[in-house]
Amino acid sequence: MRIPALILFCLAGLVLPVFAKTTPLGNSPDWSKLDKFQETITRERFVELLGEVYAPGDAAVGVIAVTPTMAKIQTAPGKAPYLLRFAKSSPAAPARYWRPRSAIPKASGKPLAGLKIAIDPGHIGGKWAQMEERWFQIGNSKPVVEGDMTLRVAKLLKPRLEALGAQVWLTRSGSDPITNRRPDGLRKLAVESLREKGDKPTKFAITKESERLFYRTAEIRRRAVLVNESLKPDLVLALHFNAEAWGNPSKPSLVDKNHAHFLVTGGWSKKELSYEDQRFEMLVKLLNGSHAEELAVSKALAKSTLAATGLPPYIYQGGAVPVPGSDYIWARNLLANRLFECPVVYAELYVMNSREVFDRVQAGDYDGKKKVAGKVRKSIYQEYADVVVEGLVKHYSQR
Repeated sequence: MRIPALILFCLAGLVLPVFAKTTPLGNSPDWSKLDKFQETITRERFVELLGEVYAPGDAAVGVIAVTPTMAKIQTAPGKAPYLLRFAKSSPAAPARYWRPRSAIPKASGKPLAGLKIAIDPGHIGGKWAQMEERWFQIGNSKPVVEGDMTLRVAKLLKPRLEALGAQVWLTRSGSDPITNRRPDGLRKLAVESLREKGDKPTKFAITKESERLFYRTAEIRRRAVLVNESLKPDLVLALHFNAEAWGNPSKPSLVDKNHAHFLVTGGWSKKELSYEDQRFEMLVKLLNGSHAEELAVSKALAKSTLAATGLPPYIYQGGAVPVPGSDYIWARNLLANRLFECPVVYAELYVMNSREVFDRVQAGDYDGKKKVAGKVRKSIYQEYADVVVEGLVKHYSQR
C-alpha cells in the first residue's frame, strides 16, 4: 500500500517522504555495493564534487548529510542511512572496472593501444525513428534520421580506432533495439508513470508514454547492462546529433543555427535525488572518479571539434550546469550517461535541421571532398569521425 508523501522520515539530518520511489523500470539498489568506496575519497573532494558537479544548488540537502568524518545517505524509507566513511589522508584507489588514462599501459607505438572503447550510437533509427521523434523529411528529400546517422559515424569510427590500437565495441550494430521490451507490454507502467507526473492517463497519453518508456528507458537500461556487465570499457562514446525545434512534424522547419556541445554526468535536481535509484547511481559516478576522466576527454574533443568545424558552443537555458574550462561542456543528468559506470563522453555535434546540415545529410557519405552547401568539405559523417579520432589521439597520446 502506498503511504502518503506527507508522512516524513527524519534521521540524522535526512528528510524524505517515506514511500519508496524509483524511476520507471528502476530497482531499489543494493547499498552494500558502495562498500568498496569506503575511505576512497576525502571529505573535501566529496563536498566539492557534490556541490559543484553532481548536485549543485544544495540539491542533495535532505538526502545526504555530510559530517566531518562521513556522509550519511538516505536509503529506503524506514531503513538506516548508508554511512560512507571519508579518507583521512591518502585515499585508497576506488574499485572500478575501467581504467583512467594514467593506468592504461602503452603496449605498442599505437596511440590508443590498450584502450577499451564502447561506442553507443544514440537512439535506434530505422523503423523506430518516427516513434522516437528523431526523424523528419521535407518534401521528397532523403529523411533525416538521427539513429541511422549516429550508427553510420560509429561504423566509420570502429575500424579507425582499432587501427590505432584500441579494442572497440558497438552497443548496437543495426537499427533494431537490443531490449526485448516493447510498448504494448509497458502500458500499465505508462499509466503509473503518468500519474506520478500528475498527467491524466488518456488513451493517447498512455500510448506516447509507453513508447517513450520503450525507446528512452528500456533500451538505454539494456545498453547499460551490456556495458557494465559484459563489455566493461574504459570509455563510452555516446554519439548524437542535436536539433532545434522544427515545429509541425508534417511541415518541419529548417533553421540557421548550428552548434555543438558535450555532456558530462552531473546536474541532479532535488526532485531527481528524491528517487532512491538516482541517488545511488549518482554516488557510484561520484565515487568511482568518472568526472575527471569525462572532463579531460570532453575537453580534448571540444578542441578538435572547434578546429575541424568552427561550430560555436550551444548554450543551455536551464536543465544543465556549465562546466568551468570550456564553453562546450555541460553537466547534465541523463539516463544514457548516469547508468554507464565508466566515463562517458556524450557528444552533440551539429543541428540536424540546420539548413547547412540538412544539405550535408542530403549529400550522404562520400570519400574525399566536394562542394556541399556552398563549401568544399568532407562528408558530415567523415568529419564527425575525424573530430572523435583526433580528440582521442590527442588525449591518450599523453600517457
